[in-house]
Amino acid sequence: MLKKAVLRGLLGLPLGIAIGYVITIIISVVFAGGGYWSVHPVLMYQFGSEINAVIFQAFLCGVIGAVYAAASIIWELERWSIAKQTGIYFVVIAATMLPIVYFSHWMEHSVTGVLVYLLIFIAIFVIIWVTMWLIMWSAARRQVKQVNEKLREDGNDRLF
Repeated sequence: MLKKAVLRGLLGLPLGIAIGYVITIIISVVFAGGGYWSVHPVLMYQFGSEINAVIFQAFLCGVIGAVYAAASIIWELERWSIAKQTGIYFVVIAATMLPIVYFSHWMEHSVTGVLVYLLIFIAIFVIIWVTMWLIMWSAARRQVKQVNEKLREDGNDRLF
């Protein structure tokens, strides 16, 4: 299981960097008025140059991708309840995201900024979780229906 998590993490690293890059493009299109905003200006100031800040931000985006990918193994632990899987997955990704978002200056550095970030994070998590649950539930129902149809074709009574 650990080997699988590490492999997923390694695959998630470049994906996280790619997603981070796409996000900077989207932010630039929406807010930069024809320019490109690679990183927050405060981050550039802290690192002394734009390239140092970009390297740091790319590394952090890679960490996000790696953690999300590695943590996905949690959903395969069938001996855990869905509540335990959800809670532990939420804690792992929240504990990863909050410091990265804070140190990258992707949120306001204030109590209000942290609270707004947490509310947005929780809302997005809930929306994605409910959507995925509905997709999985629908797929499971389709599988049960297919099994029942196959059993009827074979002359057996409905078992599921």
